Amino acid sequence: MGSNDRVRVGVIGAGSWAAGNHIPVLKQRDDVELVAAVRKGREALELLQSQFGFEHITEDYREALELDLDAVVVASPVVFHHEHAKAALEAGADVLCEKPVTIDPADAWDLDATAKALGRHLVLSFGWHYRPTVIEAKRMMTEGGGVGEIEHILVTMASGTRELLKATGAYEGSAADFMPDWDTWTDPAVSGGGYAPAQLSHAMGLALWLSGERAKDVFALMNNAGARVDLHDAIAIRYLSGATGAVSGASCPGQAGAGDIADEPWPRHQLQVRLYGSEGQLIVDLERDFLWHYREDGVDVKADLPPHAGLYQCDGPPNTLIELTKGGDAPNRSPGDVGARSVEVVYTAYESIRTGGLATVPGI
Repeated sequence: MGSNDRVRVGVIGAGSWAAGNHIPVLKQRDDVELVAAVRKGREALELLQSQFGFEHITEDYREALELDLDAVVVASPVVFHHEHAKAALEAGADVLCEKPVTIDPADAWDLDATAKALGRHLVLSFGWHYRPTVIEAKRMMTEGGGVGEIEHILVTMASGTRELLKATGAYEGSAADFMPDWDTWTDPAVSGGGYAPAQLSHAMGLALWLSGERAKDVFALMNNAGARVDLHDAIAIRYLSGATGAVSGASCPGQAGAGDIADEPWPRHQLQVRLYGSEGQLIVDLERDFLWHYREDGVDVKADLPPHAGLYQCDGPPNTLIELTKGGDAPNRSPGDVGARSVEVVYTAYESIRTGGLATVPGI
């Protein structure tokens, strides 16, 4: 690591979300040295340097990877995630990669395998996994008896992304000075699609992290509502275990679903994951800060959660990246395999749309 044991960090794809979340989180740490920022546009690079104090700025990620980086944040458009993250891992860095980790699940599994083979850490940007609600839900599944054999998984999500996906406005929480090209979100060749990769990858990452399941067959219906990409998704899933599942996603106007909590940075995402099993059920409602674990053997717990326990924040992944890079034992709550399993659902949903029928996850 760098001078005074500071972690030398580079950011590849230092766009709106990186500038609005990852970089400020890293900047406030005394044990981080912001070494290199990579993105398109010299003017934006110079602004990044002036705001955050990066030592080096470049439009070529290869130049950044020659700077002996300890850790790299990959927040470029998803079509480049595999190339950028794999190069960073092979250069000897631990990596935080934005979600969805890739478009093609084969690329996601390759990154997971590469990190493991090289002994590097791969952390994915699933911020909810580090929030109190989900940490306790995972404990209930692993230490609290779970729900028995999982038989059905219900996922529902709605969020204020309509303007973003229709290319008429920004997503709240992003840094306006560093907004990406619209194609980053609305060209399927660059983004992988619309609401499914942009938001349902989060929801599926959560459901798969809690359940440990992996999808086998997928059938999807989607509604673009006049946009280039899907704004609304209805997806049916059969998992390898035999469990069934249903996933609903809706892209709302920016203020839809806003709560009455004045200090929330943006309106609450409407997100629920429900796991039903042979011995009980687990209800995770992140919009309402509600977590209920019920088992037929007498467990009946409605968790006492702190205020805003389900509000989306994404400080957990970048902080975990640094702790792991320093050799700490911080749990990686968003590992590569969870991202790969999430990508499988999204990718196969689009295959179902293309064929008009039931599609099987590739490689299954």
